[in-house]
Amino acid sequence: MWSSMKSTSTWALVTLSLLPAVLSSPLFEKRAKGAWLGLNTNFPDPSFMKAADNKWYAFGTNGNGKRVQVAVSDNFKTWTLLDVEALPTLSTWETENDHWAPDVVMRDDGKYVMYYSGEAKSYLRHHCVGTAIADHPAGPYVPSNTPLSCRLDRGGSIDPAGFKDKDGSRYVVFKVDGNSIGNGGDCNNGVEPLVSTPILLQKVGADGVTPIGDAVQILDRNTADGDGPLVEAPNLILHGDTYFLFYSTHCFTDPLYDVRYATAKSITGPYTKTNVPLINAAKTGLISPGGGNVCGCGDRMLFHGFCTEERTSRCMYVADVIIDGKTASIA
Repeated sequence: MWSSMKSTSTWALVTLSLLPAVLSSPLFEKRAKGAWLGLNTNFPDPSFMKAADNKWYAFGTNGNGKRVQVAVSDNFKTWTLLDVEALPTLSTWETENDHWAPDVVMRDDGKYVMYYSGEAKSYLRHHCVGTAIADHPAGPYVPSNTPLSCRLDRGGSIDPAGFKDKDGSRYVVFKVDGNSIGNGGDCNNGVEPLVSTPILLQKVGADGVTPIGDAVQILDRNTADGDGPLVEAPNLILHGDTYFLFYSTHCFTDPLYDVRYATAKSITGPYTKTNVPLINAAKTGLISPGGGNVCGCGDRMLFHGFCTEERTSRCMYVADVIIDGKTASIA
């Protein structure tokens, strides 16, 4: 997400200094409509997976003194933030700053692959999608020195998420961060001419990290669809014979920030947007909810929303999902 352009060390100081205020925030005293609080601390851009030990693991953007945060749950309803650094070493291409939107998949050989966004040394404040491998879901993850995607001439690559198709083929969806080179305004892309922020689909090998062919575009922002200055945070699942591409639109600081979805019969599309929010402020009572990640099973999700009146921390929320044909809703 084009959002927290601060170093991990800065985030740590900010988060720790605000923790007492977060825990005492009145926003924690009421249950969100159709969702509930999973972690009452700064844990943006949550993704999750079920590991070989039959536990659920969630991964979050840098915060609480960690480059990549990890939480665990036995039942998906209550979560515990682990005091571990999932990414203790850096790759040669990245700086210490901005480890955003990590996503983890388990390979067929039992190893775990993490996709994440990191700041490129060659173009500061712009990002590449990196990969890292671990033997255990909570790490430590060892990063590759070759990023999966950069596209720095188009603004960079962020918000990766892995997907395994019914035939065993593996893919990664991610956002081209065009608004990082926009012309100002809302999320740096509210002033004409607006810049494209497409969602791309990259096929990868069985190792989860080797690209196969070129990435293809499967979605982009469109004002006529009610989108804001960007689309971001893609998450792809297959339910029945329908592919669901979940994503967020508007700016993460905007009260209109939400989670939407598009559907297709082929993994490469065309994807048809519903243009109806699955998660938004009106449906949840939360401030700027977004960054949703839906289980491949199609029945549960994690997302974040501001959880202090000052809008300084984004807590992790949990919701049950119902998919009926081509329609998704919150239970």
